[in-house]
Amino acid sequence: MIEIVREEIDVAGMLRELAHPADGAQALFLGNVRDHHDGRGVRHLEYDAYEEMALAQLAAVRKAMLERFEIRDLAIVHRIGRIEIGAAAVAVLAVAPHRAPAFDACRTAMDTVKESVPIFKREFYEDGDRWIEGGT
Repeated sequence: MIEIVREEIDVAGMLRELAHPADGAQALFLGNVRDHHDGRGVRHLEYDAYEEMALAQLAAVRKAMLERFEIRDLAIVHRIGRIEIGAAAVAVLAVAPHRAPAFDACRTAMDTVKESVPIFKREFYEDGDRWIEGGT
């Protein structure tokens, strides 16, 4: 499951879709919008993406994690558009027979998404806004 969505991420749906009786582990990471960054209060975020390229890169991350770790599957869902404080902007779910590879794949996938996928973050403050490099 690789998706870019404009609405709330359906975490329960992700868990249901990847569920399998062979899996003893579901490692889930949610990247939520926080109310501060670098000492400034954040009002909300906006994410934008070159969607065709971003989807291809997300699929490449998924493929690399499946090849590198002993996991059965991996899902990445990233939200774009305006996102309010407390809402999830990204979800990564790795499922595996055992917890260690699920945790490792989940973290590595998120780090790779942040470094390589063309999704761009803009933070809005009380006194202005700015684009954030490495913005997922």
